[in-house]
Amino acid sequence: MAQLGTPDAPTAQALRPYLGQFLSDMRVIDYHPLLWQPILRGIILNTRPKKSAQLYQRIWLKDGSPLLVYSQEQAVGLQARLGDAYRVIVGMRYGNPSIAHAMRTFADEGIDRIIVLPMFPQYSSTTTSSVYDAVYEAAAGRTNLLRHQRKRFTPTLRFVAPYYDHIGYIHAMHNHLQAEIAALQAPPDKVVISFHGIPKRYVETGDPYRDHCERTAHLLAEAMGWQPDDWVLTFQSQFGPEKWLEPATDAVLESLHAQGVERPMIFSPGFVTDCLETLDELGNEGREQFAEGGGKAEHFHFAPCLNAHPDFLAALTDLVRENAAGWAYECHH
Repeated sequence: MAQLGTPDAPTAQALRPYLGQFLSDMRVIDYHPLLWQPILRGIILNTRPKKSAQLYQRIWLKDGSPLLVYSQEQAVGLQARLGDAYRVIVGMRYGNPSIAHAMRTFADEGIDRIIVLPMFPQYSSTTTSSVYDAVYEAAAGRTNLLRHQRKRFTPTLRFVAPYYDHIGYIHAMHNHLQAEIAALQAPPDKVVISFHGIPKRYVETGDPYRDHCERTAHLLAEAMGWQPDDWVLTFQSQFGPEKWLEPATDAVLESLHAQGVERPMIFSPGFVTDCLETLDELGNEGREQFAEGGGKAEHFHFAPCLNAHPDFLAALTDLVRENAAGWAYECHH
């Protein structure tokens, strides 16, 4: 189960290496290293870790990072559904436990047929492809200007395709949101469906991410019975000088009250596991942005991610079994 990553602790000291690894990935920021690294090392890593640590402190759980805690719950649930013929391990693209650690564990246990399940329903080069890179490097080694490392044995790999329109995934979100809405004093009068943003240039040069997000949002709205005026698709987490996908989540939240919206609900289908970008950026900052636009903070509702929802775990189980075709039979015989 491949996730993006999390720092080990909500401190500037722990955020510095984590952000350094994340922001050095050219799948995420594709500027030439000679241009980007001086900015990253000289400015960003001297200022951002402290600010990010303060945000992580607002959401940190007693058992650790929400992303890691909830990812481990997902792994336990998936393992229970798949049974003893499978071994389920969480691997993070950045931070710990790493994808490399997961691959070493498989190797140590003699497991050489591996299904990689990216926890990103919608494909993006910034997430899905980055996971592919890390898995390939961990499984087979890599070549660069400074070193040449190729393993003598490479395990067989299968990658679960993007599942942005998978019926089980849509069904899980439908049931999850139905329960969220039923628990409210009054139903929301607008639903903000927020996805993590990427630079517009990435889409213009071949990344299908926006198409996947739009397809998911429309399928979810159809399942929920929402009319076009009932919901809006937005993109969050913009940073840097480039133009990103729009409309921006923060700008939309600030404008809702002026449009007559009194009880918004926000949900992010692209994040299946709660993390900083959902719990704080949408849950805390989102509420503040709605209030800054004139709305009542107490009427703003943040719907959490699917996390270990039974219907979502059932969908993941189906995806893994589909991708294990032929292998699982051999394990039982």
